[in-house]
Amino acid sequence: MKTIEDLQVAGQRVFVRADLNVPLSGGEITDDGRIRAVAPTIAKLVQAGARVVVASHLGRPKGEPDPQFSLAPVAVRLGEILGVPVAFATDTVGESAKATVAALADGEVTLLENLRFNAGETAKDDAERGAFADELAALADVYVGDGFGAVHRKHASVYDLPARLPHAVGDLIATEVGVLKRLTDEVARPYVVVLGGSKVSDKVGVIDNLLGKADRILIGGGMAFTFLAAQGHEVGTSLLQKDQIPTVLEYLERAKANGVEFVIPVDAVVSGGFPDLKTKAPVEDRRVVDADKIPADALGLDIGPKSGELFASRIADAGTVFWNGPMGVFEHPAFADGTKAVAGALLDSDAFTVVGGGDSAAAVRILGFDETEFGHISTGGGASLEYLEGKTLPGLAALEG
Repeated sequence: MKTIEDLQVAGQRVFVRADLNVPLSGGEITDDGRIRAVAPTIAKLVQAGARVVVASHLGRPKGEPDPQFSLAPVAVRLGEILGVPVAFATDTVGESAKATVAALADGEVTLLENLRFNAGETAKDDAERGAFADELAALADVYVGDGFGAVHRKHASVYDLPARLPHAVGDLIATEVGVLKRLTDEVARPYVVVLGGSKVSDKVGVIDNLLGKADRILIGGGMAFTFLAAQGHEVGTSLLQKDQIPTVLEYLERAKANGVEFVIPVDAVVSGGFPDLKTKAPVEDRRVVDADKIPADALGLDIGPKSGELFASRIADAGTVFWNGPMGVFEHPAFADGTKAVAGALLDSDAFTVVGGGDSAAAVRILGFDETEFGHISTGGGASLEYLEGKTLPGLAALEG
């Protein structure tokens, strides 16, 4: 894949497909990690005299404008991080976009409105998607793909647009791909994979692929209760995917046959119901129980302290650690200890540590850990998982052409 250094960008309109899909609350950005991650690529283009046209999606609008998913707050924050003004186009390929891009001088930046306000961005129909890509291509001379969190999507700005312009990868994607190769081709062992989050079904592909590659797989989060149920334990009102139990049993058997160690929680933090994440009100009935003694009326919301210690012991001697998915409802202090334990274990380890994007990356920041202490924090949870599943990612394939 070509890099920015392989392109002539001075005086050129450079379309940068970024991933600025940041969480918003009341119009305020609550985690600007993805903006900061792509800022160095944009700054490099600014320094090179490019006329930078940045585009991204945010949320899941229904193919038409929706004010709650506007990128306007992102334009402000991007300008603050870059230290230069960022003009904002109030549409994506309409009159505002055309006028804003036309007004750019060398070294200036504009951000287009949410790509997904246009049905063509996510269309399944190739012709509809291609027509939208044609409109985007008219705004630029060169394409730089740097939205790693979107490269697993066959969307117009990710897959179709690179074919219409000279193109290259940005520094963020180049870094992400380099890290993922270290997780697949150049693995320092023991190789420990820590998986959390809510559903087993979200991780089926990556578990299936890693059963022949990882040395240990540690299971936490809501998905752990399906593993516990597969072992015959009561899980109360905890999240349970009964339809995944046969798959879990198969994985446990394959792991044993392949010499892969599965580590499942030995205790859990439970409550009578889901906590209030807005007020963070204290949970009066929070209690720790053994994993095989979860009451029938209890809801599991975190791995317990003995599990945290067990997980840390299985991470301590690792050569490589990949972590995707929190261990519990980390957004509430009563159920954040398991996620803190895993993050702390990664920091205490001498391993090459990768935090696989999504909620894991958000947890690291929200819980106050120093991001620079980890080997790498990915900007793409879904993209990272699909790469580790061995899938071809449409956005990367398009940039290789």
